[in-house]
Amino acid sequence: MAEHIQNNGITTGNEHGSVRSYVIGFILSLVLTAIPYYMVTEQLMTGRTLLLIILGIALAQMFVQIFFFLHLGRGPKPLYNVIFFGATAGLIVLVVGASLLIMDNLYRNMSPQEITVRMAQEENIAELNGLSTGACQGNNANHIVVISSESVQPQYIEASRCDTLSFAVEDGEDHMIMFGSYEEPVSYGGMYDVIVRSDRSKIITLNEVGNFTYHDHSNPDIIGSFSVVEP
Repeated sequence: MAEHIQNNGITTGNEHGSVRSYVIGFILSLVLTAIPYYMVTEQLMTGRTLLLIILGIALAQMFVQIFFFLHLGRGPKPLYNVIFFGATAGLIVLVVGASLLIMDNLYRNMSPQEITVRMAQEENIAELNGLSTGACQGNNANHIVVISSESVQPQYIEASRCDTLSFAVEDGEDHMIMFGSYEEPVSYGGMYDVIVRSDRSKIITLNEVGNFTYHDHSNPDIIGSFSVVEP
């Protein structure tokens, strides 16, 4: 019987779906499972792009399960059900996405080695249990970089390990100096950024040897570089 009365309401057989809807849902589920499996096993792509694609397919898989198997939207109040589900799914995505963002930020900015180097430098601990921490004891020459709204001067500095580098501001604005390129920031001495305020300079100790670049986070066209060698 296509329709029957239950609890003073009308319930249609369409709420329970049909063999056709179950078959379609099953096939779509298989396809959406096979695609990410093939991409991972064949290494068609890696990194963040692969992760985003897998997350997108997982979201599509969720909608397939809900509409073809749970039949959301076929009840007597389909709009309310869809709105409720959408709000719940959005909240879950927000919580999971924010958690992943926080964990990624902690992973980038708080690796154990970088924390050790930074804390050792701040406490002037050059040696721990007979092993060098990479921190400097005592400072040598001080090199000054002046930041403006258009450039940094000088744009290149040659220094020796355990020299210091002072960032000063002449345009009256606060600046966030980050190391590496704008697209791929890196850390220097356990630091990813240096906040230089308009009323005071910021000094860092050059305790890593090599060639390095830095930029103004608010204006990536303002860049500078420095090299550090063993004295």
